[in-house]
Amino acid sequence: MENYNKLKDLVASIEGDADKFFNNGNSAAGTRVRKGLQEIKTLAQELRNEVTAKKNSEK
Repeated sequence: MENYNKLKDLVASIEGDADKFFNNGNSAAGTRVRKGLQEIKTLAQELRNEVTAKKNSEK
């Protein structure tokens, strides 16, 4: 559950930079969005692995 909460926080943290990039054309904000999305991808994969491990251990 800890990784899920981290994932939610990370998505919320890039919202401002995404707005700056898409609405104002700020390319530095776009770089920060891409970095944040890479972190989201990594964390989501870890979360998927946790869910799979828990699901398989309960069988």
